[in-house]
Amino acid sequence: MLRLEDVSFGYAPAGGKAAGNSASAGSCDASTGGNGSGGESGGSDAACGNGARAGSGDASAGGSGGSGPVGAGLLLDGASLAIAPGEHWAVIGPSGCGKTTLLHLAAGLLQPLSGAVHFAGAPLRGPHSDISVILQEYGLFPWKTVMANTILPLIVRHVPKNEAKPKAERALRKLGLWEHRDAYPYRLSGGQRQRVAIARALVGSPKLLLMDEPFSALDALTRENLQETVHALHADGLASLIVTHSIEEAAFLGEKIIVWRGKGAGCIDQVVQNPGAGGASYRSSAEYAACCRNLRSMLGGSHE
Repeated sequence: MLRLEDVSFGYAPAGGKAAGNSASAGSCDASTGGNGSGGESGGSDAACGNGARAGSGDASAGGSGGSGPVGAGLLLDGASLAIAPGEHWAVIGPSGCGKTTLLHLAAGLLQPLSGAVHFAGAPLRGPHSDISVILQEYGLFPWKTVMANTILPLIVRHVPKNEAKPKAERALRKLGLWEHRDAYPYRLSGGQRQRVAIARALVGSPKLLLMDEPFSALDALTRENLQETVHALHADGLASLIVTHSIEEAAFLGEKIIVWRGKGAGCIDQVVQNPGAGGASYRSSAEYAACCRNLRSMLGGSHE
C-alpha cells in the first residue's frame, strides 16, 4: 500500500537551498485530520539512516544509509518503509531522530530529496484522499460545531450534502460524539476534541491513518481509552502508522514497531515484531510487559 524506498530529506543551513520540497497542502485539505498545518516541516527531527530490514512480504523497514548526500541539513538518509493493507505500525525514538519528518513524507506533505514514495502503486506527489493524518494538535476550527468540523473534508471535496451528512453522522456515532454534534470545541474535554479529530480523519473512509503523537497531551486514562478506540478501527481493515514517544503506546498499537536510537545517520535500528498488539486484555499480558521491557532496553533504559 505505502512504500518509501531509500528516501532522503533535509533542509540546508540558513541561506542555503532546501534539500527537500514541501507539498502544497491547503488549510482545509480533505486528506488531513489535523489543523491545516499539515505542511509543518518536522524540521526538529534529525537524520535517519542505516537499519535492519525486517518483516516479510510488504512489511519492511530500514535504510540504505547513503542514498542522499550527508550534510548539516540532512534529516533522513536512505529510509525505507513498506506498509501493507491492514497493518498497524508504530515508530518510537528520541526527539530529533526524524520520526515526524518520515510521517510527513508518508502523508505526501513533503517530497524527498532522493528516493521514492509510492501509495497504491503510484508515486505520492501530495496529500491523498485515501490517507488521513492526525497531528499533535486537535486542529478544530473553534467557530465550527462538532458536526461542521467533522464534515469539512467532504465539503472541501464537493461531496453532495445528502451524501456527506450521513457519512459524518456515522463517524460521530462510531466515536460516541453524536449527542455533541451541535457543540463547539470549547465546550468539549480534551479527549472529546481528539475524538472529533479522529472522526474528521475517518469521515472520508481512508485506507491509511497516520498519527503524530495524537494523545500526548491527554491524561493517562483518556489516552488509553483513545488507544483502544483506534485499535478497534482496525477491524474495518484500516492500516495505521503512529509516531510516539511512549513505549507503552507503541507496544499497544504497533504490531510492527520501528525503533530509532539516537540522532544522525544510522538512527533506524530495527523493527520489533509484536503480533499480539491491542485488545482489551493485552495490557495485562506477559507479552505486553515483555515488549515494553524490550523497547526500553533498546532505547537505552531511560526513555519516557
